[in-house]
Amino acid sequence: MYSESDIDGAVTAGVLSADAAAALRAHVASSHASPAVDEEHFRLLTGFNDIFVSIALVLLLVAVGQIGLSITYAAGGVLVAAAAWGLAEYFTARRRMALPSILLLIAFVGGIAGALYALVETVAPHIDGRAGALAAAGVAFCSAAAAWVHWRRFMVPITVAAGAAALVGTAIGLVVAAFPTVGQTVWPLLLVGGLGVFATAMRWDMSDTRRQTRRSDVAFWLHLVAAPMIAHSIFQMLGVFRGEIGAGMAAVVLALYVCFAGIALAVDRRALLVSGLAYVLAALYALFRSAGAIELGAALTAFVIGSALLCLSAFWQPMRRAVVNALAPSWRRSLPVAA
Repeated sequence: MYSESDIDGAVTAGVLSADAAAALRAHVASSHASPAVDEEHFRLLTGFNDIFVSIALVLLLVAVGQIGLSITYAAGGVLVAAAAWGLAEYFTARRRMALPSILLLIAFVGGIAGALYALVETVAPHIDGRAGALAAAGVAFCSAAAAWVHWRRFMVPITVAAGAAALVGTAIGLVVAAFPTVGQTVWPLLLVGGLGVFATAMRWDMSDTRRQTRRSDVAFWLHLVAAPMIAHSIFQMLGVFRGEIGAGMAAVVLALYVCFAGIALAVDRRALLVSGLAYVLAALYALFRSAGAIELGAALTAFVIGSALLCLSAFWQPMRRAVVNALAPSWRRSLPVAA
């Protein structure tokens, strides 16, 4: 399977002409009965060899980490990060393998973060409070710096999302260090961070409204990081899973999910719908139980939500067209074209 960025790269390299690439995209869109811009293409697998190599990489990195841990905890993270970087020089820089590149990026940033965390634990094993928050912010910032260095060398699309998540962690750590009592209500901070990542994702999306370059892949991963931050923080602040969900709370959850659906249609990204799914399932299940459907509550919930999501997928284009056409012209120009 080839992504839009692969086709764009082939055009840049002169392997395909721009007209041939446009014809290929048009053919794929017509065969799928959906414009390519609506498909949210991203490359995860180029073949079964990706899975084979990924399994080998996981085994090797786990072994390297165990060897390092036998020396010191920090050495385990350093060895994993070093091994991940070295392996990325071949599997990412030369082979351009999708899934192994993602795993190696996670291993590199995670190794750096793990090594720094172990170092802090060794130097100050009982650190907490304001000092602990500052240490956490420092680890997160160094992880973001590691992601930036990795991006400059390999430019794996998920790297920007990893760096953004680390920067959100840095900001939360600094705020908690400055105002320790804020740590008891971290969800509003996570919501602000999620909105910031979402805004960043939209900047990348707006720079490639046809979704034909690597910028679209970067935006996809940023949306995937922003969505759970936004959805979980909102629903947790509402206290959805604290005790029984009443009819009023269920109605609020369903209304919010409808708003999420409108945003998803407007920006042509489905991550928000997936992130909020657990909450809407719980809310609808509570409604069916309160209506007396005790035994069939779970089945009816799955039937209603499954049918709704399938209808949304089947009629995505006309529904998205209606949403986008209702927006101001300046907004419409910044969004993917509604077919």
